[in-house]
Amino acid sequence: MIRGLYTGASGMVVQMHRLDTISNNLANVDLNGYKRDTAINKAFPEILLRRMNDDGMFVFPLGSIDTTPIVGKLGTGAELNEVFTVFTQGSLKQTENPFDLALEGEGFLTVLLPDGERYTRNGSFLLNDEGFLVTKRGEFVLGENGPIKIKKNNFVIDQDGVIYQNSTFAGDERRLVSLEENEWENLERLDRLKIVDFNRPRYLKKMGDSFWRDTEESGPAEIAAGDGRPKVRQGFLESSNVNVVTEMVQMIEVQRTYEANQKMIQTQDSLLGRLINEALRV
Repeated sequence: MIRGLYTGASGMVVQMHRLDTISNNLANVDLNGYKRDTAINKAFPEILLRRMNDDGMFVFPLGSIDTTPIVGKLGTGAELNEVFTVFTQGSLKQTENPFDLALEGEGFLTVLLPDGERYTRNGSFLLNDEGFLVTKRGEFVLGENGPIKIKKNNFVIDQDGVIYQNSTFAGDERRLVSLEENEWENLERLDRLKIVDFNRPRYLKKMGDSFWRDTEESGPAEIAAGDGRPKVRQGFLESSNVNVVTEMVQMIEVQRTYEANQKMIQTQDSLLGRLINEALRV
């Protein structure tokens, strides 16, 4: 019976981790580029149950004989295995702001923080007083040649992430995100966005505010190239991939499972109390 208490308690702990993950997803549903997490659980090793003190014998198909045949398995609880990030594409919303960028496909934009490079799918940027493209918090957005310095209302970014500028477009923000093919010829090439990918992105570590950092398991960042390079959409932002309805349904499921484990512990405790009291009477 004591094993039953531990099994029920482990189930409650697992549901607590699931609830934390779901709550975090719901809290970031409006954060651009956010990728939802899901808690992955694993069961403890099962125990084989055998029938003891049996006068009969069980004959296996190969001819061997066992005087204590197996009658079933006993679960011993569960635990959290990992919190897995789902990197599915979020929907794109048009803003017509030339400083807003979205990636269509697998990959990350690179941002320079005081403690090193970090990676994000949140392309909501702006221009600082020195003319550098930065995040809302002021971190530099990196191109392949370093921080990107541009002039306001005087740049355009193509689908490959190449940044061009031309003074003829100054002040006309709507033209910057809808150029015709023949208007690209005389533009000056400044740099290309540093868009990276990883061998195993599932092992990236979340740093908050839609930032990730690489780990030993994920491998180092590599410049995305060829068919594996995502398309850049200027004037768009990528929404989070959190489905509110799905998360709410899972939250209800977690609550009911938690209550079921709680009732199991109460039942085990009641039975254990009866056993002790009756044993003392004898």
